[in-house]
Formats: sequence, structure tokens, C-alpha cells
Amino acid sequence: MASLDKILSGRISRLQHENLLRNLHDTERLSDAKVIRNGRKLISFSCNDYLGLSQNKKLMIAANNANSRYGVGSGASRLITGNNPLYAKLESKLAETCRTQAALVFGSGYLANIGVITALAGIGDLIIADKLSHSCIIEGALLSKAEFRRFTQNNLKSLKELLIKHRKDHNNCLVITESVFSMDGDSADIEKMLRLCKKYNAWLLVDYAHDINHLTGKNPISSPDLIKMGTLSKAVGIYGGYIAGSRTLMEYLRSSAKSFIFTTALPPSVLGSSIAALDIIRKQPIRAKKALDNAAYFRESLSSKLDELDIGHSDSQIVPIIIGGIEDTIRISEYLYENGYLVSAIRPPTVPVNTSRLRFSFSSQHDKKDIDKLIKLLIRYFRSQITF
Repeated sequence: MASLDKILSGRISRLQHENLLRNLHDTERLSDAKVIRNGRKLISFSCNDYLGLSQNKKLMIAANNANSRYGVGSGASRLITGNNPLYAKLESKLAETCRTQAALVFGSGYLANIGVITALAGIGDLIIADKLSHSCIIEGALLSKAEFRRFTQNNLKSLKELLIKHRKDHNNCLVITESVFSMDGDSADIEKMLRLCKKYNAWLLVDYAHDINHLTGKNPISSPDLIKMGTLSKAVGIYGGYIAGSRTLMEYLRSSAKSFIFTTALPPSVLGSSIAALDIIRKQPIRAKKALDNAAYFRESLSSKLDELDIGHSDSQIVPIIIGGIEDTIRISEYLYENGYLVSAIRPPTVPVNTSRLRFSFSSQHDKKDIDKLIKLLIRYFRSQITF
């Protein structure tokens, strides 16, 4: 049998040949949507820090205060000795934001989705997820051992057809979607989906990880059969994930979600700074509005000058330019890098084959002058050499 290193070296070579080999780059985050990479200062349109909070001084003070009082680590899982008093305050604020009875904080968004899916569904049950759902949703569905079906992205007709065909043959049914899709920037119609789920006796799990309006309290949809998942690591600017819903659901998850039970609790600094971040988001809704306005300005300006570009159906702070080929996408990303902009090339398996893209993440911290310069660079590139 070949050695492990020999087998892996062959796999690495194939990834390299297909331009799918990933590398880590030291990146220092600065304020105002700026980073330093490889010694170069860049304007970043690749961060998920949509509200510019990760460098906020008030959050840093809150983190330091929590460290000073409780120490730098939690010491154990939440069910042992890691359930710091700050958890109750944070979960109360999350429930208020989500307009639910309760909330439960997990170690990350990935752990939250895997935990809730595997706790709710199992053998004899049915999971139907949007085809473009995040990897953690797919992994959770596969781990659950429930029958797993996928409907066409954001297509209620496709979902209904699957419910009609398969729902009657299973005990319970869990439908899963994302509120805002992370690689496309378009939004799901949660109200219509919830009505459809009620008609066919299904529960609905919605991933709100990239939905910044959701964090400002603009989320009036509420139902005992609606489960809300969110993250503290994107617009909140910190780290962690959560599930929000009924008190009964939270009580059940505390004893059934393995990714909650068997994970060391978050450090006190994360809890303290997350509480401070939620306060700022509620008091300053202008942050979310500015991020969305920046994205809309970019979409409209670029589309009016280059109407042949495929930017999908984005209506959020995320705007893709779908190129298709991997090499072409990398080439444009490198061109922007050389001109002072960090815009990552998104490739399979993150997105489907032949849909490689540039993903632009807009923040409340971006200036119009930087967006204008970015637009000019893109126009110059595409008008000079359209190769996709």
C-alpha cells in the first residue's frame, strides 16, 4: 500500500492542476474595510464584517472587561462548568432580536446548523433543503440519516413538488433554506415558504447568517415551527453561532444537539463583545442601511455600463460577478489585487462547476470613492479583454 504522504501528494497535484488548491495568506485586518496582505495595503471587498464592528473600540473594551473578570478561557463545555453568566444575557438579546421565545448559542454557525439538524431529524424523517444551501446544512442533513432531497434554488414550485411526492412517506419533515444566499446575494421568500411548510406539516429552518436586516430587528416573521439560525461571526463581527425559536426547542437542544453538548464553551471575551455588538446594531440601524446602499450603488452603476455582466439576482450586501471559468476568475481577482483591491475568486466546490465568480461583500465602512474606483477598474478590464 502506498504511504499516506504519497497518496496525498497525488491528490494535491490534481488540485493544483485544476486550480483548486487553497493557500493561506497572512492578512492583518485594519479599520475602514482595509487589510494588509503580503505587506500591501488593500481595500477589502472580501470580508463578512458587513457592519464594520470587528475593529470597534467599544467591542474591544467589552472583550477586555470580560477577560479581566472571567479569564481568557471557558474551561469546559457549557453543560459542565463553561456556562458563563454572560451567556444568559447574550441569549436573551438574541431572542429579542429574532422575536422568538429563546435562543441557544453554539461554538460556531457550522456547529449550530449541524447540531439542530441532527437533533431534529433522523431515520424515517425527511429533509428538503435548497440546492445552494451552505456546506454545514448539507453535512448536517447527511449526518442525520434522514432521507435528503434538494429543491431548485429559491424555487417554491420545486419545493412544493418534493413535498407532494415525498412528505406522506415520512414521520417528520424539515425544510431548510438561507435567508440571504452567501455566494449569490439573493433572498428567499420566507413568508411564502412558511405557509407552504404549514400546509404540508413541515418545520422550517432558516439560516440568517448573511441577513443584516435580521440583526436590526426587522424580522417580524414568527411561528412555533420556524427555527432561526444565525451567526455572531459575520455582521456581529465576533465569533459563534446560535439557534432561536421556542423555549421547548432550546430545552430539547441542550440535551440533544451533540455539537452543543460536546464542544468547549466560547471564551468570555466573545460573549461580552457580542452583547456590546448587538446593542450597537440595534441603536445604529444606519450601519446596515449603508452596507445595503453601497451594494445597490455598485450593482446599478456597474450594470448601467456593462449590462453583459452576470450579477445574478442579488438584493443584499453581497454582489457576485459570475465569470464561469476558474482561470478567468483568478486572473480578474489578481488584476484587482495589483490595483489595490482584495476581491476573492470563488471556485468549486464552494460554488457549482462552471460558475466561478468574484464575490463582492459590501460594508458600512466602504467609501463611495473606493467603490467608484473599483467600478472603473472592472470596466477597464472587461472592455479590454472579455475572455469569459
